[in-house]
Amino acid sequence: MPTQVGLISLGCAKNLIDSEIMIGHLQKEGMIMTPEPDLADVLIINTCSFIDVAKDESISTIVDAVNARAADPAREKQKILVAGCLSQRFQKDLPGLLPEVDAFIGLDQVTQIAPIVRQVLGRAIGEESLDTVTKKTVFIPDFTTPRFRLTPAHMAYVKIAEGCNHTCSFCIIPKIRGQHRSRTQESVVREARSLIEAGVKELNLISQDTTYFGMDRWRGRGQRPKPTSGVDSTRGESLASLLRELNAIEGEFWIRLLYTHPAHWSDELIETIASCEKVAKYVDIPLQHISDHMLDTMNRKTDGTYVRKLLDRMRAGIPDLAIRTTFITGFPNETDADHDELVEFIKTFKFERCGIFQYSREDGTRADKLAGHLHHMTIKKRHRDLTSAIEGTADKVNKKQVGKTLRVLVEEEGIARSMWDAPDIDGRIFVSSDIPVGDFATVTVTDHRGYDLIAKQ
Repeated sequence: MPTQVGLISLGCAKNLIDSEIMIGHLQKEGMIMTPEPDLADVLIINTCSFIDVAKDESISTIVDAVNARAADPAREKQKILVAGCLSQRFQKDLPGLLPEVDAFIGLDQVTQIAPIVRQVLGRAIGEESLDTVTKKTVFIPDFTTPRFRLTPAHMAYVKIAEGCNHTCSFCIIPKIRGQHRSRTQESVVREARSLIEAGVKELNLISQDTTYFGMDRWRGRGQRPKPTSGVDSTRGESLASLLRELNAIEGEFWIRLLYTHPAHWSDELIETIASCEKVAKYVDIPLQHISDHMLDTMNRKTDGTYVRKLLDRMRAGIPDLAIRTTFITGFPNETDADHDELVEFIKTFKFERCGIFQYSREDGTRADKLAGHLHHMTIKKRHRDLTSAIEGTADKVNKKQVGKTLRVLVEEEGIARSMWDAPDIDGRIFVSSDIPVGDFATVTVTDHRGYDLIAKQ
């Protein structure tokens, strides 16, 4: 009888692709996926550990699975495998802290999941946890990598690179996922073409730092990019050259750009987005702060003047652009003046899409070792201030949409998204339930409610 495997995927879209790759390899080896944990011979939990909330969710999910197995005699022989960022980050600690887990899988072992499952199934109950985590991560998927998509049929995430070369003082990602490594442009284009041929209407390009795509592959004297190098196709493959190639693929679809870093933007990239009709006029560019003091403390390689000028160039160069960003509030040593400057910046610039994260103290980051950590009540108060500023802007942005005609992609029955709305992140557009799911439609906005719009054909 074929082995039945259950999988719980936590965290971001980048983690979701890792889950899709594991399922692809398991199915290729004849194993059957089941949505029912109690029916699984093996239950895989793909974890996240970016911030405290994610770690807590991951650990809670693991403990719940262990307890459910212990409480159900029918699951006595079930094996529990923990994969993903939590395994990679805490590879020395987890086997001792969670001895009930049968195996810990590192980020580079996602393509080896089938033989690992077989190995675990052959081990005795109560045997010491199998640890497959390697210290350094080097894996990057290719268009030939087996993968079973977990997203709706009309949209897909495409991981164009892995890892990150930045050393932001608040972030643990480079220590977990390693240095930046890009796929080749040909590999991404071949995957994108196959997805479009399969009926996908939206390609969401993702990586830890999308704007750095191709730069790590630049070769020759003077070619090594600096931390603030901009996208430049004259030096080799780049995000701009990739977008132009993707835009040339035949078919009706959107290309959405997620997770860009402000340090690598260039006039070429702005011009490319403006000229490519299939590239959504939507940019995700986490800025984290606007105060020079905070940007320096965060080691963001940019300052407030640079950020403001860049945003102005983007707005001027890309008609009808929506800019999504995120900020961190309550960072160590953030002063009242720093906070007030950020509040005023949000009110003045009027981002079309914006989110606020409360600073999360992460062991192993440089920020963790800083003096001047703020009281949690101060952080919460500042979060409320910034949220209020965002809500006021969102209301004004949505009011301006009333009466406009928009092209939308129907996400589910009666619910659609525009170019300005990324899946699972931004607002919704309520439309007629008669429009088929996965189709594009042209609608007119008639009203707005909070972050959502109401429209009709």
